[in-house]
Amino acid sequence: MKLAVFGATGGTGREIVAQALDAGHEVTVLVRDPARLSVKHNKLYLVIGDVLNLEKVEEALAGSEAVCCSLGNTANNPDFVVSDGTQNIIEVMKKQAIRRLVVVSALGVGDTRDRVSLSFKMLMKTVLRKAYEDKERQEQFVRESDLDWVIVRPGGLTNGSASGEYAFGMDASIGGGQVSRADVAAFVLQQLTDDTFLHQTPAIA
Repeated sequence: MKLAVFGATGGTGREIVAQALDAGHEVTVLVRDPARLSVKHNKLYLVIGDVLNLEKVEEALAGSEAVCCSLGNTANNPDFVVSDGTQNIIEVMKKQAIRRLVVVSALGVGDTRDRVSLSFKMLMKTVLRKAYEDKERQEQFVRESDLDWVIVRPGGLTNGSASGEYAFGMDASIGGGQVSRADVAAFVLQQLTDDTFLHQTPAIA
């Protein structure tokens, strides 16, 4: 499969890229700083640019069959870089007739707000307020699109190796436990061809 990955220099994004390449996919990534992407592979193609630049998004998506979006927000980014960037991705996907979009969001967004601890809710209102407002807006854009989307909401992320042992799905009992980025990446890649959670927001923890 020809896959485009956005947010490839983040922790989860790097795992998605590495695992996709290991699985034999051709992967195109849009990155601002190629030095932050340590993966080298003959099936990895780099587009240098910003997700807020529509022309660069078009270049990154050209010829792709599916898209993984693992964009994150940091203090140095514009307020709505994740949601505005995702809006650009959606626009170009429609233009290029690409259907499948798998987005990495976060537990605590939308109807999973009550599944996180009280202390984390306080962080969501303070330190993480900007990031969570951006994620809420991102999910809204994805839901309102007519694409074949899946929104994955992981719990607390760790740098552990892939274990294959995690809870996932729509059940409200899946709370804010930890999960490795490697396991999240594996689950995200499964959603590229599995319709079990099409137009749904499975949690993973």
